[in-house]
Amino acid sequence: MTAILGISAFYHDSAAALVVDGEIVAAAQEERFTRVKHDHGFPQHAIDYCLAEAGLSSEQLDFVGFYDKPFMKFERLLETYLAFSPVGFRSFLKAMPLWMRQKLHLPREIRNGLGGAYSKKIVFCEHHESHAASAFFPSPFEEAAVITFDGVGEWATISYGSGKGNRVELTHELQFPHSLGLLYSALTYFCGFRVNSGEY
Repeated sequence: MTAILGISAFYHDSAAALVVDGEIVAAAQEERFTRVKHDHGFPQHAIDYCLAEAGLSSEQLDFVGFYDKPFMKFERLLETYLAFSPVGFRSFLKAMPLWMRQKLHLPREIRNGLGGAYSKKIVFCEHHESHAASAFFPSPFEEAAVITFDGVGEWATISYGSGKGNRVELTHELQFPHSLGLLYSALTYFCGFRVNSGEY
């Protein structure tokens, strides 16, 4: 048996999903338990639910996957703030302590969230690879073209490639600051919606 727990946290809509032997056996968003819309905290309740649904403990997990690579994203944030300094300095001072506290200590946070019992590998996937995998692997197709659009992952804003069998390969990407997703967010914000909330 191979059991893989996937986690998304500390941005918006935190969630967990559990795959056992290639089949999704449980998935849940944290907001379903906390009743906090778009809950961005660590998905403790969602993780507990997934493990309970499968009758597994954290010690029985083979891998834990996280939906992005925090250090690559940190690099983009630093480069962006530097490019616009000193204008964004106040925003930088406000955002960085929280970001660093949550994202730079993720392995410890994940292990603590699993009761300190998980000692195996934590895999940090590229953001767009996470999107592509979550679309392709549960699909009924053995082979398919794959494309992802969003605001921004680590650097990529649009990625495309293909999925075949048990592999996804993203071969092309458009990088930040060029982003249809951020343009969409800007337009919906202009229309009065909250970004990452009211526009979808």
